[in-house]
Amino acid sequence: MALKNQYLIDLLETVKKRNQGEPEFIQAVTEVLETLEPVAEKRQDLIDAGVFERIVEPERQIMFRVPWVDDNGKVRVNRGFRVQFNSAIGPYKGGIRLHPSVYLGIIKFLGFEQVFKNSLTTLPMGGGKGGSDFDPKGKSDGEVMRFCQSFMTELSKHIGADTDVPAGDIGTGAREIGFMFGQYKRLRNEFTGVLTGKGLTYGGSLTRTEATGYGLCYFTNEMLQANGKSFEGQTVVISGSGNVAIYATEKAVQYGAKVVALSDSNGYIHDPDGIELDIVKQIKEVERGRIKEYCDRTSHKNVTYTEGCKGIWTIKCDIALPCATQNEIDGESAEILVKNGTYCVSEGANMPSTPEAIETYLSNGILYGPAKAANAGGVATSGLEMSQNSERLSWTFEEVDAKLHNIMKDIFKACDEAAKEYGMEGNYMAGANIAGFLKVAEAMKAQGCV
Repeated sequence: MALKNQYLIDLLETVKKRNQGEPEFIQAVTEVLETLEPVAEKRQDLIDAGVFERIVEPERQIMFRVPWVDDNGKVRVNRGFRVQFNSAIGPYKGGIRLHPSVYLGIIKFLGFEQVFKNSLTTLPMGGGKGGSDFDPKGKSDGEVMRFCQSFMTELSKHIGADTDVPAGDIGTGAREIGFMFGQYKRLRNEFTGVLTGKGLTYGGSLTRTEATGYGLCYFTNEMLQANGKSFEGQTVVISGSGNVAIYATEKAVQYGAKVVALSDSNGYIHDPDGIELDIVKQIKEVERGRIKEYCDRTSHKNVTYTEGCKGIWTIKCDIALPCATQNEIDGESAEILVKNGTYCVSEGANMPSTPEAIETYLSNGILYGPAKAANAGGVATSGLEMSQNSERLSWTFEEVDAKLHNIMKDIFKACDEAAKEYGMEGNYMAGANIAGFLKVAEAMKAQGCV
């Protein structure tokens, strides 16, 4: 899809010049602008108000040094980030990613995506993202605590329950959130809902752990049903083996599907008899181990483990749910999915498909659930955690799950209706971008040139 609108072509050129060396951010902006072309044609008022120029530029970018001391007494230094992208419809909201690959461009792409994703949830949340190139893997609890305390010492100056509410992401689980929350409380002397993904004993929400994976399946189920299909009896391949992948597996199985593959950053397992999820949970959630250990623990005889991750998409399946990381499905892998008869790809990770992969899905009529819609269940439930914190109340698992289910239904409906309204029926990526953009754009226009 090449842009034809001269105004958007010029804007994209400006973005490329301003953000050189940040391919993920440029990729995310390009995808959004391409699908917003019909909106630009129809809505001169938004062009006149400078909404398009402003929405691709973060309101604030914060970078800082994070010094900490390892168990040997050696000083280590990492770099911390928080990109506060857009606050037109609510406080900035978005996760903290701890991974060696983190640099400003990754955080900006994630923050930009978050603006639209949060808008789609129907909750009053702006978009932001943060993180560090710190790697929690192989670190002791003491080292992780000292890093998190140092990271929060600087971050605490820029966040707050009504300003910016971070959450977890890759590398930032319950342990890390706990350490960060403790340090924030100590520095600010206040107990507020400043972070989501907290433990249940100190303001966390039931269902938050399951939310992204469950939400992915709720959205995918709506998309399947709208097209006369269902999970029942289908073979599913899921990449990743963290929170999102584990609970997507759990919900897909509840819907009657058979999940036959999971992966981590080292490689993937293929279990044609269906993954035994309790074993995966023990390895990943309790022991923080590697996925290959599954082969030694399962009673299933036909399990195989393969080093490297790319080959997971060569496994024959009806439905593919990429839940690992950005750009994990390229054009070549997408072609293999098509050849193998996969008819649905729905994204649990952020931007896991390259532009070439997306082009392959759309040109071959694959049902495609884009990340900013399909994986919005996590941030939606973070929004519900914020509501519970504000009310000083806790809802039951069933209450939160029911609210999550309804939000994911509403997100699918919004994507479906926006795609139809702008002449792109069945293109849920375009629908998600348009529906998410319009809500933020109207708020930006109403609030003037800020």
